[in-house]
This record gives sequence, C-alpha cells and structure tokens, in this order.
Amino acid sequence: MIRRVLSVVAALCALAAPALAKDELVVGMTQSPGTWNPLISSMLAKSLISNMTARPLTVRDPAWKLVCLACTEVPTIDNGKARVIDLPDGKKGMELDIELRDLKWGDGTPVTAKDVAFTLEVGRHPLSGVASSEAYRRIIKFDARDDRRFTMTIDRVTFDYNSIGLNLLPAHIEKPIFEANPAEYRNKTAFDTDSTNPGLFFGPFRIVEIVPGNRIVLEQNPTWTGEKPHFRRIVVKIIENTAALEANLLSGNVDYVLGELGLSLDQVLALEKRHKDRYGFVYKPALIYEHIDVMLDNRLLEDRRVRQAMLLALDRKAISDKLFEGKQPVADGPISPLDPMYSPAARTYGYDPAAARKLLDEAGFADIKGGFRHNAKGERLSVELTTTAGNRIRELVAQVIQSQLRQVGIEVRIKAEPPRVFSENLNRRQFTAVAMYAWVQQPEGVPRSLLHSKEIPSADNGWSGQNYPGYRNPAMDAALDAAERELDPDKRRGLFADIQRIHADDLPVLPLFFRVDPFVIPKPLKGVVPTGTSNSSTLWVEQWRWETP
Repeated sequence: MIRRVLSVVAALCALAAPALAKDELVVGMTQSPGTWNPLISSMLAKSLISNMTARPLTVRDPAWKLVCLACTEVPTIDNGKARVIDLPDGKKGMELDIELRDLKWGDGTPVTAKDVAFTLEVGRHPLSGVASSEAYRRIIKFDARDDRRFTMTIDRVTFDYNSIGLNLLPAHIEKPIFEANPAEYRNKTAFDTDSTNPGLFFGPFRIVEIVPGNRIVLEQNPTWTGEKPHFRRIVVKIIENTAALEANLLSGNVDYVLGELGLSLDQVLALEKRHKDRYGFVYKPALIYEHIDVMLDNRLLEDRRVRQAMLLALDRKAISDKLFEGKQPVADGPISPLDPMYSPAARTYGYDPAAARKLLDEAGFADIKGGFRHNAKGERLSVELTTTAGNRIRELVAQVIQSQLRQVGIEVRIKAEPPRVFSENLNRRQFTAVAMYAWVQQPEGVPRSLLHSKEIPSADNGWSGQNYPGYRNPAMDAALDAAERELDPDKRRGLFADIQRIHADDLPVLPLFFRVDPFVIPKPLKGVVPTGTSNSSTLWVEQWRWETP
C-alpha cells in the first residue's frame, strides 16, 4: 500500500514538474570557414560562428539601428563623443571617443584599448592579409586614456563615421605571432594553430572543439560579462549538401538550421507545405546580393558589350518565378530597393536575346561555328562559371544560366568548388572567367571594397580588398569617394544614383537576385530574430532558448 501511494505521489510530482530545459542545441549550416581569424577573409560561415564568441564594437540591430555591443555608447556629434577637426594637412577629419564595455577574454585577461590598438596595427599592415585594409588605414591616430577609454582620429569626414564594425584580436596572444613575421601572420595566427585557446574569445560562447569539415563545438564562456546564455553548449554541424542538411533536420539529428547559411529557398517553401506543425517559417527580405563576378583580365570579357549581352540573355525573372515563387526579386545592381540609397534611374536589363546577339556581333563575336561564337582570331566565346558546391539551388541556377547563354552562342562550363576552396580562389583572383556567389551588405553601405580600383586584391597589397573582377573606372572611384564624404542624405542619394548608373553601364558584376533569408525555426526555439544584413542573428545568441510545452 505504501509502495502504491509513493508511486502515485511520484507520478503526480512528475506531471506537476516543469519540463527540463534543453541545454544543448545542435545547429546545422552548409559551409566551413577557411580561417578563424576575424580579420582575414570575409566568409559568412566564419562570422556566424565568431558572432557567438566575440562582438564587434558597433553593429546594426535587427531593426537596422546602429547600436554598441563591445562599447558602451555610440559616439555621435550630438552627444559630444564625435567631433569634426582640422588635420595638420589642412583637411577635415574626425575624432571619436569610445569606451569599451567591461569584457574579458576567455582566459580571464581583460579586453582593453591595447587590443584595439593591436587590431588596428594588424589591419593597417600591408602584408597582414586582412580582407580589406582601407578602413584601418583611415585611422591615423589612436590615443588610449586608460584601459577601456580611447580616442580614434579618422583622416576624413564621412556620413557613417560611427559605424565601427571592428572585430578585436587578443594582443596578449596574437601580438608576438604577428611581430615575429607579419607576412606569415595569416598562416601562423593562433586562431588557426590553437583554435580552442580560451583566450581567443570574449563572447557568450567559446570554441572547445573543431573537427574540420564536420563540426564546431561551443560551450558557455565563464568570463562573459553579458546576459548569460540559455544553452550550455552549441554544436554546429557542417553539412555541405543541402538535401542532406534537410534530412538531418527532419530526422532530429539537427535541431535548427541557420537561416543565413542553410537550406535553400525552394527547400523551405516545400517544407512549409508539409511541416507547419513543427516549425515556424520566416522569409526575411535581406541585403543579400546574388551575382556573378566577371574576371575583367579575361580578354574575351573585357568589352562591356559582351557583359551586357550576357545579362540580356538571362531570363532572371523566369528563374525567380519558377524556382523561388517570385520571393527573390531580380537585382538591377548592388543596391537593394530596400536600401534608402536605392535609385530606380539606372539602366535595367530585361530578357532580350535578340539584343544580346546584336551586341555580341558588334563586339566581334559574329562568327558562329558548332553553335558557339568565335572572334576574328578564331577564339571561342567560352567561359568557366565557378560557384560553390553542395548548394542545390545554386547549382540548378548555374545550369539554367548555361542553357540560356548557349542560346545566344556563349559556351559555359560549370565548375563547382567546395566553399573553402571557392573563397580562397576568389580572394586571390584565381577564377578564370565568371564566379557566382553572394554578398551580404549593410544599409546605406557604400560598395567601395567591391568596386573601387584601390580595392583590387594583389600580392603587393597582401590580397586585401574585395574587388575581385579587377574593375577600374575613375568615374566610379570618384562617386564612391564622394558618397562616403557627403553628410547630406539627399545629396548622398544622388551620388549613390551615380554609382548605380555607372555600374549598370559597365557591368563588372552581373546582378542576379536579391535573396531572402529563409528561416525554419523549431517551435520550441525562441529568441532567434532574422536581421537581413551582415550583422547576423547569432550576434544575439544569448537570447536563444528552448521552451518545451
């Protein structure tokens, strides 16, 4: 009898007790970073992880408002923490007063102004291998007032002076490595040679295990001074094939797939029809620019009429309607219609294969043999289209492009590379003709690193810059420079219109679509807020939680 009573009591207690909180989250994504150093390369896969383990000084929040993460207050002219000053050369510059939050690296070492100064030193060095050194070179003076307060002097006045997306390096670990040989730093950084060193991280999580190409394991960082994460542990599984990624999600081997770098849109649209009971679906319009870089050093592609013909030969609207149910609008250039700086005045390219054929004739590719165009030298108009392997929809788009360009006499050979290899080849401009991928951008961001002639990566500048086509146009350079310096929004909008007009005429990049980020969020997972910008949802990972009914 006593035994029966105890059993009933135990059962009632079990019913009344709240469900145990889930303390481990298994996340899936499709790419593995090529390096973990936050300054070297610009892969989305890396930033999604590093946003859990560290924080930039400032970011755009999900509402696209500029906020501080690693600092205490955004410096502005109104609050007196930003000032326009006269520089010794007679030009105008700016001073910014910044205070770091109380932060500690995972080994207990405080995050200080010394880390900021060292990060700037690495960023400015011509051989360090950072993704883009221009922003670092603009900071011409750094004065530390104490461990957490400092003043930076910038060599110009720009409208986005207080957008300081600086990712910090731990000086106490990285400085000896860098000073030993700056030219070899990108290969010797502790982020890659000692990747689980706790002193590399000051965010809510730290990396405790990396199995290359397989998984990254993160655990709570005990020195994190912000809001405590709800999950004790996050396991990120790398599953490059999107079909396999979907299977892992449905089977429960993966709890959640990162919306920024996971399932393709067609998969999510199909999933929504079958699994509304298990997941919430969010289609976040994003500043994600799917496009094709054109290698302008390739003499077959140097005439802009060839590039214009290629774009006219692509039925991008039909691709969007059939593959994406119209959710991914056709892009006319690098500036999204969602951006306040978008201009509708630039030239647009509809589907017009007859006009494409005429342009190709005019460009000297009028001789057709075996279905493909040749020039007077007998050279076939044949290009290699490089893209990332494993993304089902991107590979399908590549095949459609191949078919449509064939209709106007252009041969396309598709080469799908692992994302890490693809990124490395882009960084060193080692694609031969055209490369299809995406940029994630910021609102009102001037596309300087993508289009300015000073941003062409080379061995001389340590492969810094992201102008992979090798585009050079003095008019574009002037418009980019002026847009950054123009404080009046209306006048700046006019300069952005110039950027879009010149781009549409020259087409160093063939615009395809503006993507949406498709999020498939398990109903118990709360706190995930899509952003639509390069400041990903993982920047607020400490707010993620699992609430079982």
